[in-house]
Amino acid sequence: MTDDLNDLKAMMDKATPRPDAARRTANIALAQKNFADLQGSRPELRPTSATGPKGLWTGVKTMLHAMTTKGGLATTTALVACGFLFLTPQAQDILRPPSAPQMTVTEFDRVAAPPAPLPETAAIQGATIDESREVFASPLPAPEPELNFANPSRPTTKQLPQIASDAQLGVSESAEGMMDLQATTAAPALRTAPSAAHSLTAAPEVSGARRVTAPTSQADDPAIALAPNTESFANADTNPFKITAEDPVSTFSIDVDTASYAVVRSSLSRGALPPADAVRIEELINYFPYDYPAPDADEAPFRPVVTTFETPWNADTQLVHIALQGRMPEIDARPALNLVFLIDTSGSMDDPTKLPLLKQSFRLMLDQLRPQDQVAIVEYAGSAGQVLAPTAASDRTTILQSIQSLGAGGSTNGQGGLEQAYSLADTMREDGEVNRVILATDGDFNVGLSDPDALKDFIAAKRDTGTYLSVLGFGRGNLDDATMQALAQNGNGTAAYIDTLSEAQKVLVDQLSGALFPIAGDVKVQVEFNPAQIAEYRLIGYETRALNREDFNNDAVDAGELGAGHTVTAIFEVTPVGSPAQLSDPLRYAPNTVAETSDELGFVKLRYKDPGASVSKLIEAPIIGNSTPSTEARFAAAVAGFGQLLRNDPYLGDWGYDEAIALATANRGADAFGYRTEAVQLMRLAQSLSR
Repeated sequence: MTDDLNDLKAMMDKATPRPDAARRTANIALAQKNFADLQGSRPELRPTSATGPKGLWTGVKTMLHAMTTKGGLATTTALVACGFLFLTPQAQDILRPPSAPQMTVTEFDRVAAPPAPLPETAAIQGATIDESREVFASPLPAPEPELNFANPSRPTTKQLPQIASDAQLGVSESAEGMMDLQATTAAPALRTAPSAAHSLTAAPEVSGARRVTAPTSQADDPAIALAPNTESFANADTNPFKITAEDPVSTFSIDVDTASYAVVRSSLSRGALPPADAVRIEELINYFPYDYPAPDADEAPFRPVVTTFETPWNADTQLVHIALQGRMPEIDARPALNLVFLIDTSGSMDDPTKLPLLKQSFRLMLDQLRPQDQVAIVEYAGSAGQVLAPTAASDRTTILQSIQSLGAGGSTNGQGGLEQAYSLADTMREDGEVNRVILATDGDFNVGLSDPDALKDFIAAKRDTGTYLSVLGFGRGNLDDATMQALAQNGNGTAAYIDTLSEAQKVLVDQLSGALFPIAGDVKVQVEFNPAQIAEYRLIGYETRALNREDFNNDAVDAGELGAGHTVTAIFEVTPVGSPAQLSDPLRYAPNTVAETSDELGFVKLRYKDPGASVSKLIEAPIIGNSTPSTEARFAAAVAGFGQLLRNDPYLGDWGYDEAIALATANRGADAFGYRTEAVQLMRLAQSLSR
């Protein structure tokens, strides 16, 4: 062993270089020279961590020097480019439209992909800031325009939207734009940013309504203040007082929707007054369950009750309160139900108050279904697709797994989703069963829906086959209430807005039977006032539900549906003849009529159709003088006053929130679910926010 070690030592000694005396002498001389040269002060300061060159580009060069791999260099280069594009004023000028060119998908992929390794790192290190901007942000040539024959003004899905600066869009809109660009790497269809132009041309018009985009100044909701506000609402100008002698007849369709109340609550709960056009007073009034007298078994499916009493905000006028109470059939005797859940899974639904809340809401609804009911699911984003084939409601696990599997991303092809949902519903239809499509969306339709009249005809045709459409709205910021109202009204369904899980409980559990099982169709109301007793009148609310006088007897004209157990309230403010509140002068040569011999204030007529029938039936009732109002009628009057305050209607005089709160508080009644107590709290919030 000793010999082996000696041999190894000899080998190592042989391999070790021998000292070079000449080289050692040269190295020592060089070190002495360097030491001598570095003594004393130089003309300029020596670069140190405290005094060295400063600036953005110095940091960039230091970072680039530190990189040891081509992949790391490529990643850093991309980050620097993004920083120049979005954080420097000069780059913002480049990005600001209209001069910013559009890029095709192919061009975007080429730019967004990690750049190829640079040939020489030194070229980057020596570049100036202007030169680097030229490399990273040079404009791309504009692509050849592609025509969108459905809507020439809308870019095709093969184009990217132009990018505007933060000053034009708001900070969060830029963030949303970046999310949308990221989504394009996973989905072929590009989602354009929500725009008012899209929402204003996207849906069939509601009768008598105007589509109004919520002004930012009036919808400054702190929770959505940074988001681009593209909300639009279906409403019309406040109904004015009409002169009875000239226009004695008022005709309108009933409305059992409740979406407006929930939107109002959503805004107030976030510390902002709602846009005036978001307030449909009849939907505020009809949000609450009322204890009206129910019809007897041998009567029509609903009973009207008319009450007249002094107006709370004007002692010189009266309120005519018309209440309808629908019959509640036996739940066990109801027909089988076929439901198609049409769920919006576009990128705009990626919000806790949208798709996640939607999933929780539908879980609640499933518990109300019976084993013989069926459920199918269709989702839509850039395109539509079936998620769940018709499945028995008893297979709850499969249905829940399908709902939970949904994710948000892409554009919003609402029209494609509707077409596929109706097609699936057609395959589920059986005689004697109830077919429903339930659309759940934030209303941000930005693909399809290019021909509102064609879509309206499509939905109406499906309605005539017995498949009705109801709409559930979720989320704020891009809520297209106008589109949802139009779809629900043309689809013979209801429109509700769900902002909390408690509201989902109310709509999809407590009132599910009323929403899905109609007891009367095409319900119309016509009131004729006696000019000898009533000088003027106005209908409070129902602006979007107005009908022509001749529509009342025309069974071909569509109107609202009354569901099982539903209540409907309509309120007129009337001015008696000779009252100091009369706004118009009486006619000197008014003709004498037999009306002068009657003490009736007016006459109420209602038309309705039995489910599936094509011929209507008539109900009539007179309007008599003052009567004692019930707690229900007084609470409804308080809510009517609250709605007028939110809309800044001109007919309340000095009557304000204090009076509305006092009237509602005194007439809350049993309030089993706390809805009326909540309404009083909302009145108090609105009062504080209006100061």
